[in-house]
Amino acid sequence: MERHINGVKSCESQALVAEPEKCSPAGSFDVNSSTADEQVAESFIRQAMEIIVDEAVKKATNVQEKVCEWHSPEQLKKLLDLELRDGGEAESEILQRCRDAIRYSVKTSHPRFFNQLYAGMEPYSMVASFIAEAVKTNLYTYEVAPVFTLMEDAVLRKMIKVIGWEEGGDGIFNPGGSLSNMYAVNLARYRYCPDFKEVGMFSAPRLVILTSQECHYSISKGAALMGIGTKNVYTVPTDERGRMIPSALEEKIMLAKSEGAVPFMVNATAGTTVLGAFDPIDEIADICEKHNLWLHVDACWGGAAIMSKKHKHLLKGIHRVDSVAWNPHKMLMASLQCSAFLVRDKTSLLQHCHSARASYLFQQDKFYDVSYDTGDKSVQCSRKPDAFKFWLMWKALGSRELEQRVDRALAMARYLAEEIKKREGFRLVLEPEYANVCFWYLPPSMRNLPESPELWKKLHTVAPVVKQRMMKKGSMMVGYQPLGEKANFFRMVVISPQVSRQDLDFVLDEIHNLGKDL
Repeated sequence: MERHINGVKSCESQALVAEPEKCSPAGSFDVNSSTADEQVAESFIRQAMEIIVDEAVKKATNVQEKVCEWHSPEQLKKLLDLELRDGGEAESEILQRCRDAIRYSVKTSHPRFFNQLYAGMEPYSMVASFIAEAVKTNLYTYEVAPVFTLMEDAVLRKMIKVIGWEEGGDGIFNPGGSLSNMYAVNLARYRYCPDFKEVGMFSAPRLVILTSQECHYSISKGAALMGIGTKNVYTVPTDERGRMIPSALEEKIMLAKSEGAVPFMVNATAGTTVLGAFDPIDEIADICEKHNLWLHVDACWGGAAIMSKKHKHLLKGIHRVDSVAWNPHKMLMASLQCSAFLVRDKTSLLQHCHSARASYLFQQDKFYDVSYDTGDKSVQCSRKPDAFKFWLMWKALGSRELEQRVDRALAMARYLAEEIKKREGFRLVLEPEYANVCFWYLPPSMRNLPESPELWKKLHTVAPVVKQRMMKKGSMMVGYQPLGEKANFFRMVVISPQVSRQDLDFVLDEIHNLGKDL
């Protein structure tokens, strides 16, 4: 007899008239046996979560463990077995893949990871990340993401209040500070000439962006992406601490105008990537108001200082700017990635600039308030609920604990700077203004050499070798770089509350041990 399952002829009946191997693949599906699959999936998730807690949380934050287990790309390819095949692997093998992914990754939550502008383990935002992945929604309309839409709105309103925009503002979370800075470029251009959105730049004047020579590279990338051109990004000289010089900014504005170009935007930086310098926002705002220029502040790194009564003076005047980029995943330690773009404008400029009015998403005759369908403000369609990570963390800790997090990080940076001054062979590049501590290490063989180009040439080779040795040993991670004409120097970034004074002492001891023979 023939049997049918949901209208599909079963393999059993087809076997009467055909070879078994020619059975239709559709006939092999048991559409009613989801319970067993669900149990398998749940069991796998539980086992995987145990691995995550044991390996990526407990072990990765243990100071006795390595920060990284270094392998060359070719070696790592062999260890990971990256090939994708037609057949799937057994559950035990997949769980081992999970262990390997954690084992060979850099442990950025380790107390001795100082390599980037993010570090440490933040449990509340990490759990929020897990929930967001499990719920698996998309933050473009209220109908598919009601909870996260309201949470994003609440976080943005709070951040706007903290900045000091008393009349309110607008904003959106997006994947990274680079995109936030690009939003600012696009919004500033749209404010200058809304016609650019529809007719493009074919009949436009030459537009110019002004920014400091220490700004983030995303400003130049944004100029290239939007057709403004990298040569139309005018860099403004900085002082010895890496801060934009306001008088030089005005000179550059006048230069652009004398060339027949149209300056339309100034980008100031609150916390430069290398030195942690803060441009004088108040003075720059005076100039921008005089010339009617959009003022954006890239506060991706330094924005957290505004949470601290002790350190918010670094951002003096930020309430006067037109837009701000601020990354809670940096100093405040929210899980990657968590980046906000904030605008003082309340006239829906963000919406008008980016709206495409997709009729299959943003119907205007929905049964609820469609102002909560925020997706059309974004250049993306799919967008993760990153604000939830900051919201849950803020709820758990409160503003006071976030303030203490900033204060402690800067106090630890100050401790490290003072220790560097005491140690033979260590020299500060400059006194730290924020949590960036930049310094040279001079091996014993170089300490008695006279100041000369030859000394700096030799010193330039020290940091790369020490970095190589620390990576291969796995003892810690500290970044290095040149800056202008300065020889390579180390840049320590102190963030995590898990970092102790003993950890900072260890870094200086270890650099000496790794480089004393050079």
